[in-house]
Amino acid sequence: MERGLLWLPLLGVFAWLAWAGWNEYRKVEAYKTWAAQFEKAKYDIYAVLGQNQATLTWGQPTRQGPVNLSSASLATVESLSVQIDGKIIDLKALPKQAGRPMLVLSLIGDRQVEIPFTDLTLAIQWSEYLQKQVQKFQHDSSTPA
Repeated sequence: MERGLLWLPLLGVFAWLAWAGWNEYRKVEAYKTWAAQFEKAKYDIYAVLGQNQATLTWGQPTRQGPVNLSSASLATVESLSVQIDGKIIDLKALPKQAGRPMLVLSLIGDRQVEIPFTDLTLAIQWSEYLQKQVQKFQHDSSTPA
């Protein structure tokens, strides 16, 4: 009987792990459906991000699909930075300490948008990609037709 009581918590842990895995699977499947409308998109446990032409859309992943969606035009982006725990990092000299990376967009009108990432490398790649897109879009819009 003691052995049965010792295995019961382990069974509970396995049941919780199965539920957590199923929950994450449903989030990823909902993300795939949502991401089909974008040219480039990313998913992680903290946020979803999609870019379609000059529009950037971000939100939080759920099993029913992304929620709290917001959008901004690349034309309104004044600057981009990558931060770890609220401190801007130099992309050429990456910190050795771990933290919570965020892609921070400074928009016209003193509005800042923070998009969390789980991986610093991915945040840097998105920062570099979006910086090129912002420059390209701003160059295209300033060229007379």
